[in-house]
Amino acid sequence: MFDMLKRYERFMIQALMVMMAIVLGLATIDLGWLIIRDILEPPVLILSIDQLLEIFGLFMLVVIGIELLETLMRTYITQGQPHYEVVLSVAIIAIARKVIILDPKDLQAMNLIGIAAIIIALTVGYYLMKRGESCRRRE
Repeated sequence: MFDMLKRYERFMIQALMVMMAIVLGLATIDLGWLIIRDILEPPVLILSIDQLLEIFGLFMLVVIGIELLETLMRTYITQGQPHYEVVLSVAIIAIARKVIILDPKDLQAMNLIGIAAIIIALTVGYYLMKRGESCRRRE
C-alpha cells in the first residue's frame, strides 16, 4: 500500500513539473513580448519607470517559477534534500521580487515595517539553517 502511494505521489509531482514547465514557457514568451512591445512603442528604446517595474516584476516571477520547478525536481525526485532549505530560498526570492516592484508612495508605514520584518525573519532563518548544516557536517 505504501509503495502504491509513493508511486502516486511521484506521478503527481511529475505532472506538476510538466504543468510548471508549460507555465514558465508561456510566462517567458509573455515577458519577451512585453519587452519588445515596450521598446518599440514611442518613444522608441526608452522605457518609463512603470514599464521597467512591470518588466522586473514579470522577470522575478519567472525566476521564482524556475526556482519552484527546480525545487520540485531537487526535493521530491531526488531524495535526501531538506525541504526547509528550498522553502526558505523560494520565500527569499519572492519577497525580493515584492521589494523590487514596490512603490513606496502607495504604501503605509506599517506595510513597510511588515515587509522589513519578513525580510529579517527569512534572513535569520536562512542564517540559522546554514549554521546548523555546518555544525552537522563537523560532527
